[in-house]
Order: sequence, then structure tokens, then C-alpha cells
Amino acid sequence: MQTSSSGEQTYNSLIKAIRSGQYKPGARMREEEIGEQLAVSRTPVREALRRLEAEGIIEHKPRQGAMIRTLSHSEVVELYEMRVVFERTAAQMAAQHGSEAEFDTLEDLNAAIDAERDDPSKAASINQDFHRNLYLAARNRFLHQTAQSLNNSLLLLGPTTFTDEARMQTVFSQHKAIIDALRARDVVGAGQAAADHINTSLRARLRSLQE
Repeated sequence: MQTSSSGEQTYNSLIKAIRSGQYKPGARMREEEIGEQLAVSRTPVREALRRLEAEGIIEHKPRQGAMIRTLSHSEVVELYEMRVVFERTAAQMAAQHGSEAEFDTLEDLNAAIDAERDDPSKAASINQDFHRNLYLAARNRFLHQTAQSLNNSLLLLGPTTFTDEARMQTVFSQHKAIIDALRARDVVGAGQAAADHINTSLRARLRSLQE
């Protein structure tokens, strides 16, 4: 029980470190260093690394060991294609089942993103909360669980695209379009707004990869 708990905590700590940019795509994940940083033995570190490998976040390379995966161009496109499917479905279901209180939460999170234009990293973190709450409003645990696994792959995309002021304004406006459709209980409109948002995000991501 203790080992399992330590492994879970270590996994969560590593996810947080990857999300914050402490570990970037291509970075090596050394068991000894991680154990020292988190003050845990190698057993929970290995457990956490195995879980990250099973989720496709890290990979083992000969003579290099565990490393954060780097997505290819085609993998990035494939990831966003699946995000379009999931986000469209989540928005459609949220329009049917979500509560006004949940839509208020999305509105508040979108306002918080807009207020953090000078801190792209914090804005990106709030953006993750926005999309997580959209899935919660969909009221489907299986959709939520499947999307969580997919969204972990977003950790492999590298730095946020929120460093561009125009990008931030686009995100805010597109989030608002999703929320407006949700409040109107417009199932088709909410799904299309969510799909448009993810497709715009893909274009921004591909531009960043060319820089």
C-alpha cells in the first residue's frame, strides 16, 4: 500500500514537472536524480516511469535510458485530429447535460485566462482547467477518462503557444463562442465551436514548430 501510494505521488509529481516545463521533450529521466529531487526510493520512481511509458509520455532508448518523447509532425496532427473528435463530443454533451453553474465556471476560467496575458505559462495552466471542466460538464465518465489519457499526450508538445498576444485573444474569443452555445443549449453549435477551436490550436501549434 505504501509503495503504491508513493508511486502515485511520484507519478503526479513528474506529470506536474513535465507540464511546467521542468522536463521538456527529449529530456532524460534518470531514476537516481528523480529519487533525490523527490526524496523517494527508486522503487516508486520506477513505478511512475513504467506508468509514463505505458501512457506514451516517455520511451526507453539504447544507451540513453528513459526520455520524454518528442512527437513527429504527423503525430502532432493525429493528436489534434483526435482532440477535435473528443472536444466536439464533450461540447455537444455539455450543451445537453451541463448546468448553468458549470457554464459560469467556464466563463470565470476564460476571464482568468484573459487576465493572465502577461504570464503565458499560467494562462496555459488555466486553459487546461477550462477544457477539463468542459469534459466534466459533459456528464460522461467514460469520455472524461478516455480524454484524460489523450490529453496527457499534450505534455509532449513543448512550450505553450500563448506567448503570442493575438493567439491569446483568439483563444478567449473561441472559448466565449463555446460558452455562448452551451448556454443556448445549441448542441450542434457548441460542437462546431469546440471543433473550430481545436483546429485553430493545431494551426498555431504547427506554426510554432516551424519557428
